[in-house]
Amino acid sequence: MATIVAIITSMVAANATQSITTPNAAFISYSLAPNTNSAVITPATGRWVLVGGCCTTLGFEGVGQVSLLHRPSSPVLTGFIGWVGLEAYGPAAITQGRTSAAGTHIVWIDSNHQVDIQVASADTILVHNGSVGTMAGNVTLVW
Repeated sequence: MATIVAIITSMVAANATQSITTPNAAFISYSLAPNTNSAVITPATGRWVLVGGCCTTLGFEGVGQVSLLHRPSSPVLTGFIGWVGLEAYGPAAITQGRTSAAGTHIVWIDSNHQVDIQVASADTILVHNGSVGTMAGNVTLVW
């Protein structure tokens, strides 16, 4: 029995590879007038991307995050943005989806659920301020 375990362990170890790399990150600050959008943000393609955002405006502070996949568009295939994560408190809830439709809600990042990250296109996302006041904060992408 020990021989079989040793052989199987050797086979698994021989086929396993590990690569440790320094993660990449993008940090985007925003200060948006009422009912406006940030510039578009293009997530890394074909890999897991952690997207977290927060609102730092006094009285509206909040934070939300999603794990995101950006499948890029090609001449024969429409790309998409797919995600699963947690909305900002007030109340917090699971958020999930997969689409290329502009304006689709991804995650709330303020406590009043008025500032969110949205799909901008099949290949981009943006921050949208749907409140009646100016809102500020930041978004971080890690891949």
